[in-house]
Amino acid sequence: MDELIQRQCEPCRIGAPKVTKEEIDLLKPQVPEWVILTVEGIDRLERSFHFEDFAQALDFTVKVGELSEREGHHPAILTEWGRVTVSWWTHKIGGLHANDFIMAAKTDQAYRDRSGG
Repeated sequence: MDELIQRQCEPCRIGAPKVTKEEIDLLKPQVPEWVILTVEGIDRLERSFHFEDFAQALDFTVKVGELSEREGHHPAILTEWGRVTVSWWTHKIGGLHANDFIMAAKTDQAYRDRSGG
């Protein structure tokens, strides 16, 4: 995962290639707690993060929002009492790009940083 955390998102254009199965096989083990789901025909990475209350969940949501603004790549975020579900995919290509794995790793790091470990 350290390799992914150190990478930056690259600007993605319409028509950019989606990650291949071989690329997924290399990237996915670096973000093992994320699952690949297909929603309305579009593959995405998704993970739920757990918190003690709504305030902590909301604070994490803000951190993920700030991270996504810095990187110029934005997820779907569902904030609930005690849980935040984050979904990454690249809208312009309708699927997964290396950027999504980079952002999943950075989201994991933000979670570890806020929980102290």
